[in-house]
Amino acid sequence: MKYENLILHCLFFACIFVCGLIFAAMLTTAPPSTQLATGSKISAILLAAPSTCALPPDDVVCPRTGS
Repeated sequence: MKYENLILHCLFFACIFVCGLIFAAMLTTAPPSTQLATGSKISAILLAAPSTCALPPDDVVCPRTGS
């Protein structure tokens, strides 16, 4: 009985330790999307994007806000 109890206690603490490591990793790492957004390649693409709609202006797909 003592052996099984010791094994269960060790398993419980090992699971708590692994959960703590996973939680710490979630708090300290940044998601890939934010890492990509700070890169120069993505920001250059976003800066080169047109500010107006490329589709025909029919006031349904691309509503005109300024005129």
